[in-house]
Amino acid sequence: MTSKRRSSARRGGRPRLGARAQQVASIAVAAIFVLPLAWVVIASLRQPGLPPPRGTEWWSRPPAWGNYRRLFELVPLDDYARNSLLVIALAVPLTIVTASWAGLAMAQLSGRLRRGLLILAVLLRLVPVTALWLTRFFLFARLGLLDSVWALIAPALMGSSPFYVLLYYWTYRRVPRAVFESARLDGANPLRVWATIALPLARPTTATVAVLAFVLYWRDFIAPLLYLRSERLYTLPIGLRLLQQLVRTDWPILLAGCVVATLPIVAVFLLAQRAFWPEDRAGGLGGR
Repeated sequence: MTSKRRSSARRGGRPRLGARAQQVASIAVAAIFVLPLAWVVIASLRQPGLPPPRGTEWWSRPPAWGNYRRLFELVPLDDYARNSLLVIALAVPLTIVTASWAGLAMAQLSGRLRRGLLILAVLLRLVPVTALWLTRFFLFARLGLLDSVWALIAPALMGSSPFYVLLYYWTYRRVPRAVFESARLDGANPLRVWATIALPLARPTTATVAVLAFVLYWRDFIAPLLYLRSERLYTLPIGLRLLQQLVRTDWPILLAGCVVATLPIVAVFLLAQRAFWPEDRAGGLGGR
């Protein structure tokens, strides 16, 4: 009887030890990514004008919280941040709609046409963005979109990136085609099939595309630099560049600007991480 208890205790203890080891490994990996951000926050609280610390400094004494107030006094980052949020509020939903439409359409096709579109999307993904700058500039100039927010969100009308379309394609390819065919037999039009069936099934993919599109438009520096002329339309990356030109050697102020620009991305990822949990992913694809 005692031997059975010992063997059961050993069997019960091994998964616990494995789970603890997995937790420790997860914390260690997370620390690798969190420590640089923590260092930037701490360095942004150093006294103005000081160079970066030579060694590891875990806290600034006394912390200079006024660096963040002075940051907005030097450059109107609040206005630039509002412009960036406006671009994101328009571009991210448009990206989700157009990329999911294209991905669903590709998944419903069969034969050569689907393979041809898939190869085209992969080839477009391989085209460097720098090769499109001049073409887009002349196109936007001809359409009268220069010096407007529409020049910044125009790529969202095409899914922003072929990679997002491929993400939706791979997601919808895993859904049985009978799910969509039964909805069509019940009289649902393509728009209703997309809104009530396809998009809810692709919840993790939608969260992924939303986060990636948020980061893409939030950190975009080249597009505002090329297409905008009015200072009132500048976005946050342009504001950080202006700040660097004003206080080129004031590292605490510059790092405070980096913190202001980074925290929204961290917040968006933390808000969206629930969609990446395994149980939600399994439920979103019908357990497949």
